[in-house]
Amino acid sequence: MSMHEEFSDETAETGSDELLSDDHLRLPENASPLVRLHAIRSWLKRRQRETVIEIGEAALQLQHVQLSYEQEGRLRRRELQQQSDRLTHIQQTFTEAQERLQAYEEAEAILEDCVNHTTVGDRLLVEYYLQLEDLVMTYQTEYKTPRIQALADVQQRVEHVGIANEDE
Repeated sequence: MSMHEEFSDETAETGSDELLSDDHLRLPENASPLVRLHAIRSWLKRRQRETVIEIGEAALQLQHVQLSYEQEGRLRRRELQQQSDRLTHIQQTFTEAQERLQAYEEAEAILEDCVNHTTVGDRLLVEYYLQLEDLVMTYQTEYKTPRIQALADVQQRVEHVGIANEDE
């Protein structure tokens, strides 16, 4: 295989991953279980990449705020409070993004475990969905944590691409 052909295949695969990871993806009713599985994997990878970027941006903001705080020295009480509030907000954003990333990684591990223990077919995604549901119910609290919300988002993705659309 020439280098040009290899690059074209890599580009085509990346393009298909981008298409399959789209939030508004509509698969035909007769789409194979493998395509549905790949759509879920691609979506999980995209969400992980986006969350890693969010973590990086929050870390940079934290660094910037801390450096500006050190450089400014003494601040008035109101400015100090604003700086403290901003720092708290950025730290919360950072922590929530880390929780979501861990949830997406956990969901990916559960999916791969399902793939390894279930024949790839329509049943695979049903088993995966049920395992996610058990996990969400186990950790359900009065309010939705970033982790629970991320796992619920994965469940919605499985519903969206894993089940044939009967209303179309």
